[in-house]
Amino acid sequence: MPDNSHLIDEIRDMLLDSGLFNNLQAHEILSAAGYFNISSYEPDAIICNEGDAGTFMCIIHFGAVSICKTNSNGDNIEIAQLRKGRAFGEMAVLDGERRSASCVAISDCTLLVLAKDSLEKMLQEAPKVAAQVIRAIAVSMSKRLRMVDGQLVEQQI
Repeated sequence: MPDNSHLIDEIRDMLLDSGLFNNLQAHEILSAAGYFNISSYEPDAIICNEGDAGTFMCIIHFGAVSICKTNSNGDNIEIAQLRKGRAFGEMAVLDGERRSASCVAISDCTLLVLAKDSLEKMLQEAPKVAAQVIRAIAVSMSKRLRMVDGQLVEQQI
């Protein structure tokens, strides 16, 4: 079996660098790192399409990603540009629903990827760590929802 400790150390450092998991202890981040992978995308590469099965989530380590939705006229509308440290795809991984938006690389991107089946495996093998990871993801989603709520209120004025 190959020694992948170097890769796990690299992923651990990337997880620490994201800022998403600041509430996890060092040994928890190291444990979680074993369940993530690294993927790279070139500009304009489609990472996932709206309506696809949500089989993975990503955290941006390098680069930028455009989040787009199709409106009722069939037009593709950019709703956000995400940069380093931001997660996307987590809703589909957590709730099992289809993708609510399409994600396209704006630039060269390096992403940390957590597959749904890897999250399930983490829940079985390291439930306390998995709970901390899910909590961190939920806090991130909650902050984003509060921000959008604030934007919607401002648009009503």
